[in-house]
Amino acid sequence: MSHHTVVTLPKSGFSFDLAKRNNFLVSKGATIQKATKTGTTIVGVIFKDGIVLGADTRATNGPIVADKNCEKIHYIAPNIYCCGAGTAADTEFTTGLIASQLELHRLSSGRSSRVATAMTLLKQHLFKYQGHIGAALILGGVDFNGPHLYTIYPHGSTDKLPYVTMGSGSLAAMSVFESSWKPDMERQDAIDLVADAIQAGIFNDLGSGSNVDVTVIESDGNVDILRNYITPNEKPQRELSYKFPVGVTPIRKQDIYKFVTVVDDSAMV
Repeated sequence: MSHHTVVTLPKSGFSFDLAKRNNFLVSKGATIQKATKTGTTIVGVIFKDGIVLGADTRATNGPIVADKNCEKIHYIAPNIYCCGAGTAADTEFTTGLIASQLELHRLSSGRSSRVATAMTLLKQHLFKYQGHIGAALILGGVDFNGPHLYTIYPHGSTDKLPYVTMGSGSLAAMSVFESSWKPDMERQDAIDLVADAIQAGIFNDLGSGSNVDVTVIESDGNVDILRNYITPNEKPQRELSYKFPVGVTPIRKQDIYKFVTVVDDSAMV
Protein backbone atom coordinates (compact mmCIF):
# COMPACT_ATOMS: atom_id res chain seq x y z
CA MET A 1 0.00 0.00 0.00
CA SER A 2 1.58 3.31 -1.11
CA HIS A 3 1.17 6.63 0.62
CA HIS A 4 1.15 9.78 -1.51
CA THR A 5 2.32 13.05 0.03
CA VAL A 6 0.36 16.05 -1.19
CA VAL A 7 2.65 19.01 -1.80
CA THR A 8 0.96 22.43 -1.85
CA LEU A 9 2.76 24.74 -4.20
CA PRO A 10 2.94 28.44 -3.33
CA LYS A 11 0.52 30.66 -5.17
CA SER A 12 1.92 32.45 -8.18
CA GLY A 13 0.91 35.83 -9.58
CA PHE A 14 -0.43 38.85 -7.74
CA SER A 15 -1.65 38.75 -4.16
CA PHE A 16 -4.60 40.95 -3.23
CA ASP A 17 -4.65 39.94 0.43
CA LEU A 18 -3.64 43.42 1.60
CA ALA A 19 -6.27 45.07 -0.59
CA LYS A 20 -8.94 42.87 1.00
CA ARG A 21 -7.57 43.66 4.44
CA ASN A 22 -7.63 47.42 3.72
CA ASN A 23 -11.21 47.26 2.46
CA PHE A 24 -12.21 45.41 5.62
CA LEU A 25 -10.49 48.01 7.82
CA VAL A 26 -12.21 50.86 5.94
CA SER A 27 -15.58 49.16 6.44
CA LYS A 28 -14.87 49.19 10.18
CA GLY A 29 -14.17 52.93 10.16
CA ALA A 30 -10.39 52.97 9.70
CA THR A 31 -8.77 55.63 7.50
CA ILE A 32 -6.12 54.58 4.98
CA GLN A 33 -3.28 57.03 4.48
CA LYS A 34 -3.23 58.50 0.98
CA ALA A 35 -0.14 59.42 -1.00
CA THR A 36 0.61 63.14 -1.03
CA LYS A 37 0.40 64.83 -4.43
CA THR A 38 3.44 67.04 -4.83
CA GLY A 39 4.10 69.84 -7.29
CA THR A 40 7.11 71.67 -8.80
CA THR A 41 9.17 71.65 -11.97
CA ILE A 42 12.96 71.68 -11.44
CA VAL A 43 15.65 71.11 -14.08
CA GLY A 44 19.38 71.21 -14.65
CA VAL A 45 21.72 71.10 -17.65
CA ILE A 46 25.45 70.92 -18.22
CA PHE A 47 26.72 73.43 -20.78
CA LYS A 48 30.17 74.22 -22.16
CA ASP A 49 31.39 76.23 -19.18
CA GLY A 50 29.29 75.03 -16.25
CA ILE A 51 25.81 74.28 -14.95
CA VAL A 52 22.40 75.95 -15.36
CA LEU A 53 19.69 75.12 -12.79
CA GLY A 54 16.05 76.17 -13.13
CA ALA A 55 12.84 76.05 -11.07
CA ASP A 56 9.31 77.36 -11.01
CA THR A 57 8.07 79.35 -7.99
CA ARG A 58 4.69 77.82 -7.01
CA ALA A 59 4.20 76.23 -3.59
CA THR A 60 0.95 74.32 -3.10
CA ASN A 61 -1.04 73.08 -0.14
CA GLY A 62 -3.38 70.52 -1.70
CA PRO A 63 -5.46 72.43 -4.26
CA ILE A 64 -4.41 75.80 -2.78
CA VAL A 65 -1.52 77.91 -4.09
CA ALA A 66 0.20 78.68 -0.79
CA ASP A 67 3.02 80.82 -2.23
CA LYS A 68 3.24 82.29 -5.74
CA ASN A 69 6.89 83.19 -5.59
CA CYS A 70 8.84 80.78 -3.37
CA GLU A 71 12.54 80.03 -3.89
CA LYS A 72 13.32 76.43 -4.82
CA ILE A 73 17.01 76.79 -5.72
CA HIS A 74 18.98 76.45 -2.47
CA TYR A 75 22.57 77.38 -1.61
CA ILE A 76 24.81 74.42 -0.75
CA ALA A 77 28.32 75.88 -1.19
CA PRO A 78 29.84 78.83 -3.09
CA ASN A 79 30.25 76.54 -6.12
CA ILE A 80 27.23 74.25 -5.57
CA TYR A 81 23.46 74.86 -5.63
CA CYS A 82 20.50 72.50 -5.30
CA CYS A 83 16.91 72.56 -6.60
CA GLY A 84 14.28 70.98 -4.36
CA ALA A 85 10.93 69.34 -5.11
CA GLY A 86 8.55 67.62 -2.71
CA THR A 87 7.81 68.80 0.83
CA ALA A 88 9.01 72.41 1.07
CA ALA A 89 10.16 72.13 4.70
CA ASP A 90 12.09 68.91 3.94
CA THR A 91 13.93 70.43 0.96
CA GLU A 92 14.83 73.60 2.88
CA PHE A 93 16.05 71.89 6.06
CA THR A 94 17.86 69.06 4.24
CA THR A 95 19.80 71.42 1.97
CA GLY A 96 20.48 73.75 4.92
CA LEU A 97 21.84 70.87 7.01
CA ILE A 98 24.23 69.69 4.29
CA ALA A 99 25.29 73.26 3.51
CA SER A 100 26.22 73.65 7.19
CA GLN A 101 28.25 70.42 7.20
CA LEU A 102 30.13 71.45 4.05
CA GLU A 103 30.89 74.88 5.53
CA LEU A 104 32.47 73.21 8.58
CA HIS A 105 34.45 70.90 6.29
CA ARG A 106 35.80 73.88 4.29
CA LEU A 107 36.79 75.69 7.48
CA SER A 108 38.66 72.66 8.84
CA SER A 109 40.28 71.51 5.58
CA GLY A 110 40.83 74.82 3.79
CA ARG A 111 39.59 73.28 0.53
CA SER A 112 36.58 74.08 -1.62
CA SER A 113 33.70 71.59 -1.57
CA ARG A 114 33.39 68.87 -4.19
CA VAL A 115 30.01 68.23 -5.79
CA ALA A 116 30.37 64.48 -5.19
CA THR A 117 30.84 65.16 -1.47
CA ALA A 118 27.58 67.11 -1.29
CA MET A 119 25.81 64.38 -3.27
CA THR A 120 27.08 61.65 -0.93
CA LEU A 121 26.06 63.54 2.20
CA LEU A 122 22.58 64.18 0.79
CA LYS A 123 21.94 60.62 -0.40
CA GLN A 124 23.17 59.05 2.84
CA HIS A 125 20.98 61.41 4.89
CA LEU A 126 17.87 60.63 2.80
CA PHE A 127 18.50 56.87 2.66
CA LYS A 128 18.69 56.78 6.44
CA TYR A 129 15.05 57.94 6.60
CA GLN A 130 13.83 55.50 3.91
CA GLY A 131 11.93 58.11 1.88
CA HIS A 132 10.06 59.65 4.82
CA ILE A 133 11.93 62.91 4.15
CA GLY A 134 10.11 64.13 1.05
CA ALA A 135 13.04 65.78 -0.73
CA ALA A 136 13.65 65.16 -4.43
CA LEU A 137 16.76 67.13 -5.37
CA ILE A 138 18.75 68.27 -8.40
CA LEU A 139 22.33 69.03 -7.33
CA GLY A 140 24.59 71.02 -9.63
CA GLY A 141 28.01 72.52 -9.22
CA VAL A 142 31.52 73.02 -10.57
CA ASP A 143 34.72 71.87 -8.84
CA PHE A 144 38.30 71.09 -9.95
CA ASN A 145 36.92 68.07 -11.84
CA GLY A 146 34.59 70.25 -13.90
CA PRO A 147 30.77 70.55 -13.88
CA HIS A 148 28.65 67.84 -12.24
CA LEU A 149 24.88 67.33 -12.26
CA TYR A 150 23.03 64.82 -10.06
CA THR A 151 19.45 63.85 -9.26
CA ILE A 152 18.84 62.62 -5.71
CA TYR A 153 15.56 60.83 -4.97
CA PRO A 154 13.82 60.77 -1.56
CA HIS A 155 14.86 57.15 -0.93
CA GLY A 156 18.54 57.99 -1.54
CA SER A 157 19.16 56.79 -5.10
CA THR A 158 21.11 59.07 -7.47
CA ASP A 159 21.74 59.63 -11.18
CA LYS A 160 24.54 61.55 -12.90
CA LEU A 161 23.39 62.89 -16.25
CA PRO A 162 24.02 65.82 -18.64
CA TYR A 163 20.43 67.09 -18.33
CA VAL A 164 17.79 66.21 -15.73
CA THR A 165 14.26 67.09 -14.58
CA MET A 166 12.28 66.33 -11.41
CA GLY A 167 8.90 67.12 -9.90
CA SER A 168 5.35 66.76 -11.17
CA GLY A 169 6.18 68.91 -14.20
CA SER A 170 9.27 66.87 -15.05
CA LEU A 171 7.69 65.09 -18.03
CA ALA A 172 6.76 68.35 -19.75
CA ALA A 173 10.24 69.76 -19.05
CA MET A 174 11.99 66.60 -20.23
CA SER A 175 10.15 66.73 -23.56
CA VAL A 176 11.79 70.13 -24.17
CA PHE A 177 15.24 68.81 -23.20
CA GLU A 178 14.94 65.64 -25.28
CA SER A 179 14.06 67.65 -28.38
CA SER A 180 16.50 70.57 -28.01
CA TRP A 181 19.49 69.77 -25.75
CA LYS A 182 22.93 69.60 -27.39
CA PRO A 183 26.37 68.94 -25.85
CA ASP A 184 28.72 71.91 -25.33
CA MET A 185 25.94 74.52 -25.46
CA GLU A 186 26.74 78.19 -25.10
CA ARG A 187 25.78 79.94 -21.84
CA GLN A 188 22.78 81.88 -23.17
CA ASP A 189 21.50 78.92 -25.20
CA ALA A 190 21.54 76.78 -22.04
CA ILE A 191 19.70 79.47 -20.06
CA ASP A 192 17.06 79.77 -22.80
CA LEU A 193 16.62 75.99 -22.89
CA VAL A 194 16.19 75.79 -19.11
CA ALA A 195 13.68 78.67 -19.19
CA ASP A 196 11.69 76.91 -21.94
CA ALA A 197 11.68 73.64 -19.96
CA ILE A 198 10.45 75.34 -16.78
CA GLN A 199 7.73 77.17 -18.72
CA ALA A 200 6.61 73.85 -20.19
CA GLY A 201 6.07 72.68 -16.61
CA ILE A 202 4.40 75.94 -15.56
CA PHE A 203 1.83 75.82 -18.35
CA ASN A 204 1.20 72.06 -18.48
CA ASP A 205 1.31 71.00 -14.82
CA LEU A 206 -1.13 72.30 -12.21
CA GLY A 207 1.41 71.74 -9.42
CA SER A 208 3.82 74.20 -11.09
CA GLY A 209 3.30 77.85 -11.86
CA SER A 210 4.19 81.54 -11.59
CA ASN A 211 7.78 82.49 -12.48
CA VAL A 212 11.07 81.05 -13.74
CA ASP A 213 14.14 81.12 -11.45
CA VAL A 214 17.57 80.39 -12.97
CA THR A 215 21.00 79.92 -11.37
CA VAL A 216 24.17 79.73 -13.49
CA ILE A 217 27.36 78.22 -12.01
CA GLU A 218 30.42 78.70 -14.25
CA SER A 219 33.82 77.02 -14.32
CA ASP A 220 35.61 80.29 -13.49
CA GLY A 221 33.80 80.45 -10.13
CA ASN A 222 31.18 83.01 -11.21
CA VAL A 223 27.62 82.37 -9.98
CA ASP A 224 24.62 84.28 -11.33
CA ILE A 225 21.36 83.96 -9.38
CA LEU A 226 18.68 85.12 -11.83
CA ARG A 227 15.67 85.39 -9.52
CA ASN A 228 12.40 85.77 -11.49
CA TYR A 229 14.33 85.54 -14.76
CA ILE A 230 10.99 85.29 -16.57
CA THR A 231 7.63 86.32 -15.09
CA PRO A 232 5.06 84.93 -17.54
CA ASN A 233 2.12 85.14 -15.12
CA GLU A 234 2.03 88.73 -13.94
CA LYS A 235 -1.30 89.89 -12.56
CA PRO A 236 -3.04 92.00 -15.23
CA GLN A 237 -4.77 95.32 -14.68
CA ARG A 238 -8.39 94.78 -13.62
CA GLU A 239 -10.49 96.01 -16.53
CA LEU A 240 -13.87 96.21 -14.80
CA SER A 241 -15.00 97.81 -11.55
CA TYR A 242 -16.84 95.54 -9.17
CA LYS A 243 -18.35 98.41 -7.14
CA PHE A 244 -22.04 98.38 -8.02
CA PRO A 245 -24.39 101.29 -7.22
CA VAL A 246 -27.16 100.79 -4.67
CA GLY A 247 -30.37 99.45 -6.24
CA VAL A 248 -28.74 97.46 -9.05
CA THR A 249 -29.67 94.19 -7.37
CA PRO A 250 -33.46 94.00 -6.84
CA ILE A 251 -34.82 93.01 -3.42
CA ARG A 252 -37.34 90.19 -3.89
CA LYS A 253 -38.45 89.91 -0.28
CA GLN A 254 -38.02 92.03 2.80
CA ASP A 255 -38.88 91.23 6.43
CA ILE A 256 -38.36 93.75 9.21
CA TYR A 257 -38.16 92.63 12.84
CA LYS A 258 -38.10 94.93 15.86
CA PHE A 259 -36.12 93.77 18.86
CA VAL A 260 -36.83 95.26 22.29
CA THR A 261 -34.09 95.10 24.89
CA VAL A 262 -35.38 94.56 28.46
CA VAL A 263 -33.00 95.48 31.27
CA ASP A 264 -33.59 93.83 34.66
CA ASP A 265 -32.27 96.36 37.20
CA SER A 266 -32.52 93.88 40.07
CA ALA A 267 -29.88 91.69 38.47
CA MET A 268 -27.24 94.45 38.20
CA VAL A 269 -24.39 94.66 40.72
